[in-house]
Amino acid sequence: MSDEYVIQVEDLCLVRGEKVIFDGLNLNVPRGAITAVMGPSGTGKTTLLRVIGGQLRPDSGRVLLNGEDVCTMSREELFRARRDIGMLFQSSALFTDMTVFENVAFPLRVHTSLPEDTIRDLVLLKLNAVGLRGARDLMPSQLSGGMSRRVALARAIALDPDLIMYDEPFTGQDPISMGVILALIRDLNSALQTSTLLVSHDIHETVGIADYLFVIADGKVIGEGTPQTLKQNDSERIHQFMHGDPDGPVPFHYPADDLTFDLLSEVE
Repeated sequence: MSDEYVIQVEDLCLVRGEKVIFDGLNLNVPRGAITAVMGPSGTGKTTLLRVIGGQLRPDSGRVLLNGEDVCTMSREELFRARRDIGMLFQSSALFTDMTVFENVAFPLRVHTSLPEDTIRDLVLLKLNAVGLRGARDLMPSQLSGGMSRRVALARAIALDPDLIMYDEPFTGQDPISMGVILALIRDLNSALQTSTLLVSHDIHETVGIADYLFVIADGKVIGEGTPQTLKQNDSERIHQFMHGDPDGPVPFHYPADDLTFDLLSEVE
C-alpha cells in the first residue's frame, strides 16, 4: 500500500462493443490533494469514476483504493469501502420519493447506527453548508437543477468521507452557486483532510481549484501535471483543450461517412 496515493490505476483496459474506453490507462491520485481528470466529451471520465467506485468491472488492469484492488472486491467488501467514499453524481441521482432531508440522511442511516437526533443535527449542518437548510422538506421535483446538485453534494459529504469524487460538479450552476461549490470543495479538502477526485470539462473552474491535472484521450493519459505546467505544454492536443481552441487535432465531428455520400444514398 502506498501512503502517497489514495488511488492507483494500473494498465486499465475497458471495451464496450466496438468502442475502446480505456487502453492501458495509468494514473495515480495523490492523497490529500484536489486532483482533476479532464478531456474532451466521450473520453470515459465518468466511466473512470464508476470503475473506481466498483460499479463497473474492467476487462483487465487494477484499480487500487488505499492499496486494495477494487476490481476483485466482493459485494460486502465494496460496501465497506464505499463507507469512506463520497460521490457527487453528474445527474445528482436524488431519490425522487424522498425529501431533501431524507436524501441527505440516507447514507447516515445505511452506514451508521447513530441515534436519530444526531442524524438530524448532521443533516442540518450539511444542508446549511450548501445553503439549503431551509429546503429540507422539499421534494426533488421542487428543486432547480443547481439546487439538486447542492443537495447531492450535502449527501456526498454526510459521512465526512476520506475520498470525495465529483462528476461534473460545476454543470448547471449559476455564478453564486458556482462560487459556493468551489469554496466547499476547497474547504472540505483542507478542513477534513480529504482526498478529492473530480472530472470536468469546465477548464477555468477546474484549473483554478485543482492541485494536479490529468488529461485523457484515446483511452490513455496524454498529459499530466500542475495547471500551470499543462497550460505551457507543447502538445497540440493538450493546448487545444486547455485553451478551448475550436481548430486543432481534436475533431468536432464524430467519425462518419462523407456528408455527400450520406445525402445521396438511398433510404433502405
